[in-house]
Amino acid sequence: MTRAIIIDDEEGAREGLSLLMQKYCADVEILALCNGGKQGIEAIHTYKPELVFLDVQMPGMSGFQMLETLGNIDFEIIFVTAYDKYAIKAIKFSALDYLLKPVDIDDLIKSVQKVQQKQFQKQQAGFQSLLNNMSQIQDELTRLAIPSDNEIIMQEVKDIVYCEADSSYTTIHIANDKKLTVSKTLKEFEIILPETKFCRIHHGTLVNIEHVSKYIKGEGGYVIVSNGQHLNVSRRKKESFIQMLSKV
Repeated sequence: MTRAIIIDDEEGAREGLSLLMQKYCADVEILALCNGGKQGIEAIHTYKPELVFLDVQMPGMSGFQMLETLGNIDFEIIFVTAYDKYAIKAIKFSALDYLLKPVDIDDLIKSVQKVQQKQFQKQQAGFQSLLNNMSQIQDELTRLAIPSDNEIIMQEVKDIVYCEADSSYTTIHIANDKKLTVSKTLKEFEIILPETKFCRIHHGTLVNIEHVSKYIKGEGGYVIVSNGQHLNVSRRKKESFIQMLSKV
């Protein structure tokens, strides 16, 4: 039996999720329903849950602020939120789980099953990465917190020259000929990095426009970036790339 609590400022949302859990996730015991971050912190200290359903947007103390206040996170989290593109981008990149309101039953069951199979040690870096990225993403990301095994790598976004797909991994090419290989897909980096500065020029390449030194025209053409590398531009991506380049 998984011990859980629900933290949401909306009474209807709390009660509704609790009823869904009782009906469709009988192996989860709901220990407390909390109306906000302050009450949630008290319940976490009291009940020591294994799983917390946490609303992102709450008055007084948001879900992310509550996590920062707690510091050490020794439980799994499923975020619950109305559509918030900034929060969802950060949550996805950190490989954590979330549910959109109103909660879909199938999504709820899948998320609960998923977190029950996880090991906490692999998620701790993800939580800290999320908090670091959320603190700045609503303006424009300047430093990217990249979770890697049991550490977090803080990377200056402006120094990323381009990202290159390698199956389910991504190689980040950084200024001064440095490289960093991360177990995240290129799509995940495309989601989290500033869309005003990074452009997908090929199915396997995401380039930082500020590091493009020259564009050589052709059927698709290719770019020369600041580290001297030549990167192909696909025909399908050519038009959107040129439009973005013209705005620099």
